Amino acid sequence: MRERVFDLLLWLLLCVPVLLKSDPNDGGSWFQVAVGVVVLAGCVAVSRRWPLVPLAATVAASLPATLELFTPSYSLALIAFGYLAGRRQEHTRAALWLFGAIAVTGLALTWATRTSLGQWFTLLLALALAVVAPWLIGRYVRQYDRLVRSGWDLADRMEREQAAAADRERLRERSRIAGDMHDSLGHDLALIAIRAGALEVSPELGPDQQRAAGELRRAAADATARLRDIIGVLREEDEAAPTSPPGETVEELTSRARASGLAVTLVTTPVPTLPGMSGLALHRVVQEGLTNAAKHAPGSAVSVAVVQDATEVRAEVISGPGTPADTRSGPAAGPGTGGTSKNSGAGGKGLVGLDERVRLAGGTLTHRPTEDGGFALTAVLPRKAPAPLPAAPTSARELDRARREVRKDLARAIWIPLALLAALGLLMAGVALWTQAQSYLEPDDYARMRLGQSLTSIAESTDDWPEHPLDAAPQVAPPEPAGMDECRYYRSTLLAAIPVYRLCFVDGHLAAKAEVP
Repeated sequence: MRERVFDLLLWLLLCVPVLLKSDPNDGGSWFQVAVGVVVLAGCVAVSRRWPLVPLAATVAASLPATLELFTPSYSLALIAFGYLAGRRQEHTRAALWLFGAIAVTGLALTWATRTSLGQWFTLLLALALAVVAPWLIGRYVRQYDRLVRSGWDLADRMEREQAAAADRERLRERSRIAGDMHDSLGHDLALIAIRAGALEVSPELGPDQQRAAGELRRAAADATARLRDIIGVLREEDEAAPTSPPGETVEELTSRARASGLAVTLVTTPVPTLPGMSGLALHRVVQEGLTNAAKHAPGSAVSVAVVQDATEVRAEVISGPGTPADTRSGPAAGPGTGGTSKNSGAGGKGLVGLDERVRLAGGTLTHRPTEDGGFALTAVLPRKAPAPLPAAPTSARELDRARREVRKDLARAIWIPLALLAALGLLMAGVALWTQAQSYLEPDDYARMRLGQSLTSIAESTDDWPEHPLDAAPQVAPPEPAGMDECRYYRSTLLAAIPVYRLCFVDGHLAAKAEVP
């Protein structure tokens, strides 16, 4: 309803200049008024669906009245439909093609009617000021409205995201707890399997005790597999999540592994303490290295070294090769000696998850086989990890893009009219020089002319006879001699307007010539 009221008011407003030209003495007629009112009604009716059609129709109605395009009846319609085309048109290519077509059509009509090029320049000026400039303003308003809508969409989207933020944070905390639980329990179960495997092959135990130890080893391996499957349901919904991991140090971790039968040597004591994610990552690197050594190289010696400087800490866990007997009797022996990234940890994801944890702490993780067939796991961690920058939401990026589009359209609304005016000025200057050159008479040719010569003989004896004389005499020119049939004026200099040469003819023969100041 609001759109219909707006269109009706717009039509009434645009009809006012047409109705003012209803007096035949003022250059109009009632028939022209009726045609104009009907044309404007149709233009307003289709302006929302086809924004460029009303603009083209208004131009078509203006050109028959004057080639200068700017008419009293349709000047307001040109401005209004130019603005609405920029405001409602999605793309700009069709509008640019229309502007070019108007300029070319005006030039063609100028040549067809043999009128002065000055009218075409006036058409270009009217096109730039009455059509292109309002169109650019409409484009700017359209982009500004898009920016405002993007801002409101961003606000709505942020409210929806806040509603889901608590749920996402709980899921993220569950994932972290699951990872820590898997790392800790997986390591402990691996050590249980090691000790059970040692009892299974011990000659001091009887067959029943060895069989029980084997069942214990297999149960520990099965528990590790089941742990991975059920880790996603660690706790109930109403259960509070722990806020800190177990406070086990690297020294305590190596001591516990040594008490389980693993030959561990801690090269560096005391081990430096790192805060936050770096400390958790350091503990996790040493734990993964010991677990890999216990699973894939049982019986081998393991060395743990932690070296620090002013900015970073370097942790390295090196395990030697396991013996064939140890590998066959190991509780969870994997393929290969020393372990690989594909076979380390439960389900082959140990080193992959460890690499992600180290990366989030701001460090790097590398692993490689050693020359003696062992395996080395190395991590470099910063003493103080940089705080990660939150990623900009998609809506914020869209808002920033909308702002850039508005700034671009504003810049175009300023420089395009200026560029058009500059180009129009250069074109007018070029055409003016060309027109002056067409009416320029060489001083030597003027001096050779004699009274009584015919116009034909003068043109034949002149090397470069001007094609066109001046349209009229200069305002400062004295009265023409009496009794002359025709007087023509030619430029005596290419750039200056005066003085000029005046040639007067009687019966086609030169009767008088003079240099008019």
